[in-house]
Amino acid sequence: MSITLTASAARQITTYMTEHRAGIGLRLGVKRTGCSGFAYVVDVADHLAQDDVLLENRGIKIVVNLEHLPLLEGTEIDFVRQGLSDSFRFRNPNVSGECGCGESFSVDAHVAR
Repeated sequence: MSITLTASAARQITTYMTEHRAGIGLRLGVKRTGCSGFAYVVDVADHLAQDDVLLENRGIKIVVNLEHLPLLEGTEIDFVRQGLSDSFRFRNPNVSGECGCGESFSVDAHVAR
């Protein structure tokens, strides 16, 4: 099981969590939405639930619900600044398609089970 962070993403997460004195780590998940099927959900993890998996990369704890793990396995999270905007970007090897606006993604049926 692996979810990785670029140096830029790790710095951004560390800065946020330090400034806000928040949580135990990053919670990464997905929700059904949009025209392609799924969207990423990123939040601060305040606790570990019984069905959570705890991963760690670059000193950041990453909490993923066991149900979401097949959709996120192998994902690399980056933090990118372009012009006046900045955002997290996801390089997910499980994605088979994305909507035109980039807000949602789809996966092959065998991954989404």
